[in-house]
Amino acid sequence: MAVHRLSQFLRPHAGAVLSALLCAFAAVPAHAQATRTWVSGVGDDANPCSRTAPCKTWAGAITKTAAGGEISALDPGAFGAVTITKAITLDGGAGQVASVLASGGSDGIRVVAGASDDVILRNVTLNGVGTGGNGVLFSSGRTLRLQNVKIERFAQACIAINTGAAVNAVQILDTTASNCANGLSVASSATTAAPPWAASVSVDRSRFLFNGTTGILASGQNAGVQVSGSTVFGNALGLSAVNQASLRSSGNNQTLGNTVNGSFTATAASN
Repeated sequence: MAVHRLSQFLRPHAGAVLSALLCAFAAVPAHAQATRTWVSGVGDDANPCSRTAPCKTWAGAITKTAAGGEISALDPGAFGAVTITKAITLDGGAGQVASVLASGGSDGIRVVAGASDDVILRNVTLNGVGTGGNGVLFSSGRTLRLQNVKIERFAQACIAINTGAAVNAVQILDTTASNCANGLSVASSATTAAPPWAASVSVDRSRFLFNGTTGILASGQNAGVQVSGSTVFGNALGLSAVNQASLRSSGNNQTLGNTVNGSFTATAASN
């Protein structure tokens, strides 16, 4: 009898019930973004970028990774240029070569993230083969950290920090920038010169070698660079601060063997 009553109820309402079920299924995303994804030299960007089914490129994986997540390389490979628009970590893994090749004026990794986004690049090698634009170009985002990154042979800068008026903090740790036009180029379009600078960069235990124009270049009154424990060697011009930029030493730096060594604008206390 109960089954008969249920049948009598459902029969006139079957269409509404079916519509509700269809709407519920439609509201479920086909592919939820993961907080941890992987790339591999033998991966495929059609994969979900899981550890057992990795993607082929950084660009393929970043579309399947949630903001604030991490993409790791499982093995050596060339994982392609990428534009980063959200908080993310790219980790090439220790003891292997996770590379980005860029040529024909293209940048290796571009960071155009939001004002609250933190981006980390770790254990990555970038090669511009002589014709790539910038190795790493940071235009916007709250923070950028380069850790154990090797960048070489870009026609413009190995590392270019070119920000607007918002305050951006950049850390460069254990990184090598070589055989580019500029090793590190820091500039800001902001016009008010006061710490914290709009482009505020700290460099520690890093190397700027054999760059054709300048090892470290700071430009503009709202560009501030602080360097410690680093080497600037074999560049046409080692150090340059122009247009009221700040280029400070926190000690233990070596600036030698450049055609013109240049100088820091001040010596600052180490943090």
